[in-house]
Amino acid sequence: MTEQTQTLAAPRSEAASTGAIASAKGHYVILDGLRGVASLMVVVFHLFEVYAGGDPQKQIVNHGYLAVDFFFLLSGFVIAYAYDERWAGGMSAWGFYKRRLVRLQPMIIMGSLIGAALVGFQHFSVFPKLEDVSAWQVAAVMLLGCLMIPLTPSAEIRGWSEIYPLNGPAWSLFYEYLANILYATGLRKLSNRALGVLVALAALALVHMLVFGPRGDVIGGWALDAGGVRIGLTRVLFPFFAGVLLMRLGKRIKIGGAFAVCSLLLVVALALPRFGGTERLWVNGLYEAACVILLFPLIVLIGAGEKTVDGPSVRIARFFGDLSYPLYITHYPLIYIYTGWVVDRKVPPAQGALVGAGVFVAAVAIAYACLKLYDEPMRRWLGGKLLAGSRRRSPT
Repeated sequence: MTEQTQTLAAPRSEAASTGAIASAKGHYVILDGLRGVASLMVVVFHLFEVYAGGDPQKQIVNHGYLAVDFFFLLSGFVIAYAYDERWAGGMSAWGFYKRRLVRLQPMIIMGSLIGAALVGFQHFSVFPKLEDVSAWQVAAVMLLGCLMIPLTPSAEIRGWSEIYPLNGPAWSLFYEYLANILYATGLRKLSNRALGVLVALAALALVHMLVFGPRGDVIGGWALDAGGVRIGLTRVLFPFFAGVLLMRLGKRIKIGGAFAVCSLLLVVALALPRFGGTERLWVNGLYEAACVILLFPLIVLIGAGEKTVDGPSVRIARFFGDLSYPLYITHYPLIYIYTGWVVDRKVPPAQGALVGAGVFVAAVAIAYACLKLYDEPMRRWLGGKLLAGSRRRSPT
């Protein structure tokens, strides 16, 4: 089973979709850029993954799956930044849910549609169930995916136990929505002290899973069984609410060249090889715990230290920050095809790398087309239909 990661709404895009909050409060340019950097690492991770043969010890860009935990942290930070003041101004839970649906759901639907459209090109040996799947089954699974209704391992159609088998990475959006619901239904009301206790307990649960668990990594969360749900919940609770807490505490670290420093830290953390080997899994677990609990919050604190950073590199990264969510939610159907082709044709790494570069370019092109031709216009239209009244009542 492969690891999928996600790119959620970027701070700048979130502001644009919730009613001109950027003009009132500004946005975190470096965090935008870091989201773009991580999204590119996600695609590279998935392209190399097939050559690991399912063995985490051999994975190139080994810890790329930790990007999902980084994105959960950023998401919690952005949610607190964009919405905490709105609750004080009278925003309802339904108003919050509408804003999140406007931001996330259009591309979830598009990802499911693309997954259904490309499933006919994915009849490879690595997907044991697809050979016997009918068009009606694909259509039904597509509809369930559009509605974010998860499938059990016995009901999914690919054979990888994915809750969204047409577009596997959507699993993390399931937990993103869950974290949003927990925030809206009460956890947003916690004091910083109480929230700190919750975050500490979530960190202990994460350490227990990583250091004392049977795997020594956070890989998982896409299966609707006891193990998958435990991993998914453990992965989302600490980083998301740690992000909320970091935003509320207001601590920032200002250094020169913050974007370059943060990008380097993030890329190295996601690319380092696995530690400890098969005999000492806890060593790798300790490394991943240190990344999620210590390093990623440090990166966010540095990235949030300056809002007015500019320059060619940041402008490029901001572009990929805007692109990151569409790239995440649309690239994986191409990875299914690439993975099956490499495995069944026994493609050597040199040839695979060349085709993989083409897949990378195609994924970026598809994501950009979706962003400009569908996602941004759809969010503007939905925002006008669903959010107009709440914007008039909003204190911002």
